[in-house]
Amino acid sequence: MYLHIPFCTHRCAYCDFNTYAGLDHLIPAYVEALCVEACMVAEAWPEAPPLGVDTIFLGGGTPSLLPTDHIRQILDVLRRSFRLAPEVEITLEANPGTVNRSALGALREAGVNRLSLGAQSADPSILHLLERTHDFGQVDSAVRQARSAGFENLNLDLMLGVMTQTMESWLASLQAALGLQPEHLSLYMLSVEEGTPLAAWVRSGKLLAPDADQAAEMYEAACEVLEAAGYLHYEISNWARQRPQSASGLEARGWVCRHNLRYWRNLPYLGLGAGAHGSTAGFRYANVLSPQAYIQRLAQPNLEPFPFSPAAVSRVPIDRETEMRETLLMGLRLLEEGIPSGRFRSRFGLTPQEAFPEEVGRWQAEGLLELQEDRLRLTRRGWLLSNQVFVDLV
Repeated sequence: MYLHIPFCTHRCAYCDFNTYAGLDHLIPAYVEALCVEACMVAEAWPEAPPLGVDTIFLGGGTPSLLPTDHIRQILDVLRRSFRLAPEVEITLEANPGTVNRSALGALREAGVNRLSLGAQSADPSILHLLERTHDFGQVDSAVRQARSAGFENLNLDLMLGVMTQTMESWLASLQAALGLQPEHLSLYMLSVEEGTPLAAWVRSGKLLAPDADQAAEMYEAACEVLEAAGYLHYEISNWARQRPQSASGLEARGWVCRHNLRYWRNLPYLGLGAGAHGSTAGFRYANVLSPQAYIQRLAQPNLEPFPFSPAAVSRVPIDRETEMRETLLMGLRLLEEGIPSGRFRSRFGLTPQEAFPEEVGRWQAEGLLELQEDRLRLTRRGWLLSNQVFVDLV
């Protein structure tokens, strides 16, 4: 289950997510609407017992801007409305400057057990360019306070390929992050999205566009550094610290993000909140973007079948061909697991090679895909050229 919290104190220069600054006065009404939507969707579930949920992700925006009693209210409603797994993973995204020891303790008591901090960089000039409102000292402080509050599962986001970023700066940021010993690291290449201040600066010549070759070199350097540090590179942009015991299966081997594994394995998920997307019951759907419109829509009775609520403004049926393509596309992001042929066959009655012989054959011949231990996956060369494969499958 994904819950979108669209509020921010400041919208960063590169951000094209559904986020809004200056709407904090809507938070109480928005939280009430979010709880109403959760109840509506749960009540629309046509079977018994209640729908089971094994991961919850509060993303944004800046979910850590919500008062902790609102987070507790949301999670209490989810516990009453759904059948949460005994060891449900509950992730909350946070900006380093928006948390303190007291709030983190309250979040941990409310049931949040995984914290994702948007560190982005340890270089002050990069943070300034991205219009981030924190410094790395606040990242360090947030991690220490989170540990003190009982968090044993922390993720740090870092960004590479930023204009003006040097290899020296990138490696220094990576080492600074490793010094905090996070269980998980997400490394993202900067993407210049239309409609953002960053795109306007590039278009006007104020900034040069990101250098793709330099970004690739930074990515390859990160792969080497994190491998040497003992992290499991389990997805194109994600690394997990390995668990002490040796066991099979991604979840047992490392501190992987179980929530995102559902996306990459193309398994069903619910989306709640303004602009949230979901995919289940044969549909991909999206809610209205505006928080004000979202609140208004949730004041209406729900006449929709599962999984929709009055907030849904888009619903696209997913046929078998599309589901197979999306399962292949998403699964190839899992570098080690890839797509087990047996799992694909049990779901669709065909192996990936049988379902898409031309595409798979072409990318095997190009050296971007390989079949190892009955798993179809990207080759190491394919990691950097994966978009060529993905575009072919869309």
